Amino acid sequence: MDEYYMRQALTIAQYASGRTSPNPLVGAVIVKNGRIVGQGWHRKAGTPHAEIHALAQAGDLAKDATVYVTLEPCSHHGRTGPCADALIAAGVKKVVVAMTDPNPLVAGNGLTRLKEAGIEVVTGLLAAEAAKLNEVFIKWISTGMPFGVLKTAMSLDGKIAAYTGHSKWITGSPARQFVHKLRDTYDGILVGIGTVLADDPELTTRLPHGGNNPTRIIVDSMARTPLTAKVITDGRAPTIIAASCAAPAERVEALRSRGAEVLLLEKTPSGVDLRQLFKLLGEKRITSVFVEGGAAINASLLDANLIDKVYWLIAPKIIGGKTAPSPIGGTGATTADQAILLEDITTHSIDADVLITGYIAGREGRDVYRTCGRIGES
Repeated sequence: MDEYYMRQALTIAQYASGRTSPNPLVGAVIVKNGRIVGQGWHRKAGTPHAEIHALAQAGDLAKDATVYVTLEPCSHHGRTGPCADALIAAGVKKVVVAMTDPNPLVAGNGLTRLKEAGIEVVTGLLAAEAAKLNEVFIKWISTGMPFGVLKTAMSLDGKIAAYTGHSKWITGSPARQFVHKLRDTYDGILVGIGTVLADDPELTTRLPHGGNNPTRIIVDSMARTPLTAKVITDGRAPTIIAASCAAPAERVEALRSRGAEVLLLEKTPSGVDLRQLFKLLGEKRITSVFVEGGAAINASLLDANLIDKVYWLIAPKIIGGKTAPSPIGGTGATTADQAILLEDITTHSIDADVLITGYIAGREGRDVYRTCGRIGES
């Protein structure tokens, strides 16, 4: 039953997916005499945490109850008060925690406060599932770098467009709808200047109910983004242009005058210093970056060890053409045994298309994710 209630907490935590950044997703369930008397989830940064919602629903029934929470209750004053103190004041008897909080401001202090108040504390139940739920938060709070997600869609023979450059559409409508659901959950969406010049994309979330529009990030070393581009003119989301210090000053100022934020980064042979870009994005509390770029930017991000997770869509089509582009450009591996490996792979069908999801093996942040899944096991 403990596992059942914790899974319920994990399920309701996901209701706020894409809404809590830079905070984690958290769910809480309060049980008394074998019955759920309160439950809640953190809904948005700056608003009450999951435990507070659950306690409000439980009322007086929280006294001597057991609380199941997916992440260690906070112990510090931020925009809201400490949840550990609220649980103590409510008189709960036992708190079951999936994983401790990797945030240095918490990091076990909440558990200590509960124990010192005489509350029984159990940790580590479904810790791996809880860590995966908050893989974005764990990477960002532990390293200061955004969680990098690469999405690509290709034909059965590995093409992302015809040799003419025409690419609409590789996958079917259900798969494209799935991609918009992904956009709705991540903080930033990144493409290279080549994509902007070729397709003039909106880079917005288009779901039947609307959805969140991520911050648009254009890697554009020479500030060539047209002032008439949709990412500049439509105003539905902020736009960041990642240019190099070699970009013409008049182009930089023109983009800024249209409302774009232009970051001037170190110039590299391939364009701009992408690790410097991700560091600056992390400092701006952009905790995740969803990449929908072309072959060149995809290769550069992989080479820079900035991608953590991959969504790879494969359509049952054969495009052909030896010059037709593939998803990953660059030089590539020298030998097949040097190829980038994926782990924790899942495969799903989306109508006629196939989705492969996996994590880059051995990349920065992946070990952090695994470690946090084991923290506090007892």
